[in-house]
Amino acid sequence: MGNKLVIFTEQQLENYQDCTFFTRKEILRVHKRFREVEPDVVPKCMTENQPMTVRVSLAAMEKLPELRENPFKKRICEVFSRDGKGNLSFEDFLDLLSVFSEQAPRDIKVFYAFCIYDFDGDQHIGPEDLDQTLKLLTRQELNCEEMQQIVEKVIEEADVDGDGKLSFMEFEHVITRAPDFLSTFHIRI
Repeated sequence: MGNKLVIFTEQQLENYQDCTFFTRKEILRVHKRFREVEPDVVPKCMTENQPMTVRVSLAAMEKLPELRENPFKKRICEVFSRDGKGNLSFEDFLDLLSVFSEQAPRDIKVFYAFCIYDFDGDQHIGPEDLDQTLKLLTRQELNCEEMQQIVEKVIEEADVDGDGKLSFMEFEHVITRAPDFLSTFHIRI
């Protein structure tokens, strides 16, 4: 028998399976993918607390083919990083890919989509959040007046309680009526 490289302990693998939508094999594939991002930074074997402490930079993450063309790549990394700056540990990266996997349930995807669009982190999607979203989606091709009209229309259509911003429940209601949401909110490993 050849020597088998042990990347994680049995307990770590069990914990990752319990906390994600991945099999053991997929978790090991995610680790391999994570290591490929910055091989000089990420060790082959993750010991003790390294899965939480070894971080890959936001700049390196943004170059991943799965994120490179996504206008929200920086924001996605910020939401999933424990440091809030977009630098991802293995566990952060595993969480990100788990949420964006096809196996993740719709309600988890809706929750994280809300977090991604809530740029200021105030638990609402307000006009400023919608403005930033539009700038990213349109690559700043709209003028201020066009942007303002779209923001006003979105709030008018989705703001049920009339407070001028979208709560999670209002956002969820809009997203559940969007049949393409699930097909656009995933990343394959």
